[in-house]
Amino acid sequence: MLNRQTIEIIKSTVPVLREHGKTITTRFYKMMLTNHPELLNIFNHVNQKQGRQQTALANTVYAAAANIENLEAILPEVKRIAHKHRSLGIKPEHYPIVGKNLLAAIKDVLGDAATDEIINAWAEAYGVIADVFISVEDELYREAEQAPGGWRDFRNFVVVRKVKESDVITSFYLKPQDGGPISTFQPGQYISVKLAIPGETYTHIRQYSLSDSPGKDYYRISVKREDAAEGRPAGIVSTYLHDHVREGDVLPISAPAGDFVLDTSIETPVVLLSGGVGLTPLVSMLNTLVERQPQRRVHFIHAARSSRTHALKEHVAALADRHEALSFHVVYSQPTEDDRAERRFDKEGYIDLPWLQSILPDNQADFYFCGPVPFMKTVYRALQDWGVPEERIHFEFFGPMGSLNA
Repeated sequence: MLNRQTIEIIKSTVPVLREHGKTITTRFYKMMLTNHPELLNIFNHVNQKQGRQQTALANTVYAAAANIENLEAILPEVKRIAHKHRSLGIKPEHYPIVGKNLLAAIKDVLGDAATDEIINAWAEAYGVIADVFISVEDELYREAEQAPGGWRDFRNFVVVRKVKESDVITSFYLKPQDGGPISTFQPGQYISVKLAIPGETYTHIRQYSLSDSPGKDYYRISVKREDAAEGRPAGIVSTYLHDHVREGDVLPISAPAGDFVLDTSIETPVVLLSGGVGLTPLVSMLNTLVERQPQRRVHFIHAARSSRTHALKEHVAALADRHEALSFHVVYSQPTEDDRAERRFDKEGYIDLPWLQSILPDNQADFYFCGPVPFMKTVYRALQDWGVPEERIHFEFFGPMGSLNA
C-alpha cells in the first residue's frame, strides 16, 4: 500500500508525464532493448519503429499515475494489455527489467527535475502497478492452460489449408501437431503466431484475429500481405507467411486471447463495420451469430478499396442470401470499372453518418468495428454524432492501443 506522501508525489508528476511521456517511453525502449536484446524476441519491431508502442505505454503510464489511488478504475485497460502480454509470453521476471529501465529513462529525460524523492516514489508505485499486471496475467495464463484443449505458452500447429481470399489476403487453417483437442474461444479474439524467419536474428511474434467461428477442429487466421509503401517497409511476417509458409508447415501459436468479443448473451441488433483486413474478427462474430442466434438482426458493412482486395465477400453474401435477419452492404473507395459495371458495391467513397442512417433503421444496436485507424476514427465519430451510447460501441485496434478521439 502506498503512503500519502508517495501518492501525492506521483499525482504531482502527472502533468510532466503528459508533456514528456512519449519521450520518456521512447528512451525507455531504446535503453531496455540495448541492455536486454533478448526481448526483441517478444516485442514487435515495426511498432517500435513507428512509435505506436511508445505512445501506448506512455498513455498507460499516464493513466496509472492519474489513478494511483484507485487502480481499479483502469482495470479494463489493464486486462486488455494483459491479454496481449499473455499471448506474447510476457512473464513476471520481465517486470523488474521494465521497471529498472523505465526509472532510468525518467531520470535521463527529466534530468535534475527527477529528484531522488520522485524516483523513489515512482519505484514504489511501479511495484504496485506491476503487481496488478502480474496478478491479472497469472489468472489469464491459468485460464488458458486449464481450459479444455488449452495450453500455457506456445503450441505447434500444422497449416492444413492455405486459401487465397483476395489479391492481398490469404487464410491459413491450423490444426494442432499433437492431434489433441483445441480450446474454444470467443468470437473476436486472436492468437499469436511465432516465426523464426531465415536471416532474421530474432523471432517475430504477430497477433492475428481468428476469422471463423469457434467450435471447429481448426483455427483460421486471414492475413493481409503488407507490401512496402511510401515511408513503410514490407511486413516481415506477413510477406513470409504469404510467400514461404506452405500447407504442412508448422507454426507455434498461443492460445486465443483478447477482450474484443461478441456478446451472445443478449438479442439486441448488431452492426458489424469493417475496413480492409479488419473484417477478420467481425467475420468470426458473423459466423457465430448465424450459427447460434439466427434470428438476431445483423447488419454487416464492409469497406475496401475494390473487389480485388475484398476478402470473403462471397461467403458473407451467401450468408445474407440464406438468412433473412442478415443484411450486407459494401463500400469501395476505388472501385474497378468491372465493379461499377456489375454493381458490386452499394456506395463509392467512404462510410459516413448520412449513409449509415440511410441503411440502418435506427441507432438502437450494438456496434462492433475494426480496421485501419483512419477508418475507425471516422466510424467512431459518426456513432458519437448519432448519439450511440459508449457502452454500445465496441472496437479493436490491430497492434498497440491508440486513441480514436484525435
